[in-house]
Amino acid sequence: MRVLTKIPTPYILLRKSIPLRGEMLEQEEKVPTRLSTARSRELGEELRRVRHRSRMSSAQVAEALGWSLGKLSKLETGSRGTSPWEIGTLLGRCGADKATRDRVLAIAVEADTGNFVRRNTPSADTLLALTLHENAARTVMAYEPLTVPSLAQTEDYATVLTGDRSVARARAARQDNLRRPTGPETVIFVHEAALRLVVGGTKVMRDQMLRLTLMCGWSNFSLLVVPMAANSHGALRNPATLLTFASPTKPLAYTETDSATVFHDDPAVITEYEAKMRALNHLVLSAEQSREVFARWADAYDKRGR
Repeated sequence: MRVLTKIPTPYILLRKSIPLRGEMLEQEEKVPTRLSTARSRELGEELRRVRHRSRMSSAQVAEALGWSLGKLSKLETGSRGTSPWEIGTLLGRCGADKATRDRVLAIAVEADTGNFVRRNTPSADTLLALTLHENAARTVMAYEPLTVPSLAQTEDYATVLTGDRSVARARAARQDNLRRPTGPETVIFVHEAALRLVVGGTKVMRDQMLRLTLMCGWSNFSLLVVPMAANSHGALRNPATLLTFASPTKPLAYTETDSATVFHDDPAVITEYEAKMRALNHLVLSAEQSREVFARWADAYDKRGR
């Protein structure tokens, strides 16, 4: 289990940006270049999608606003900020609808404290902050108590839990994304209690157990069972997911509640999540033992359903 070291913030000179039409000269001071944060990347991706929906190129938007291409590019990647007024101007120039303007401006005025909350609408599976970072992750570690973790659920199992087939499909799409050739190394901790708790009946459970058994053979995937006999530990109490990225991007952790998902890239909080993952890793069975447990439960549910 890798623990990432803290990376110092580099300092560079920001260039002066001259509008293409030469009407104004935008002064950019010598300031520290911040590393992008989870919140700033989310904001940047929102703005990029707004621009794409308007069918305007980066050059067209930059020229219309009197910005340099570099300023727009850094804003869309989250590596620089700007005022809510300028963001509102960009949204208006790209013709964003009211719902989009309200959502993006709410992010723009939010304090970047290293911790933020996003309402599940209707689930975490479609949150931009989540999908954006899963796409970029180098490693993913996930744990959920009592149920099979979302990243390992079958569509039928997820549908029973959420009551929404579209959410289940979005969850399956997340799994497909992790399986891509350049996908992250993924470790999923499954508590044995989740294998015993019947969700949707014996057929749903049999298929879920078969799925877990099959996933043990996927490249870059490790599914590890926390046995019922494991010592009690505080790490078992709450769900958690920890993502790491290529340097210099900081790790991101999140926890899903019934109505919202809480994201953290505050280094102090990340340290706590890393400790949690190390603790879980000390409680689990080996990969081969875990596969045998999944296969045994698949057989047990198959016999119950006959």
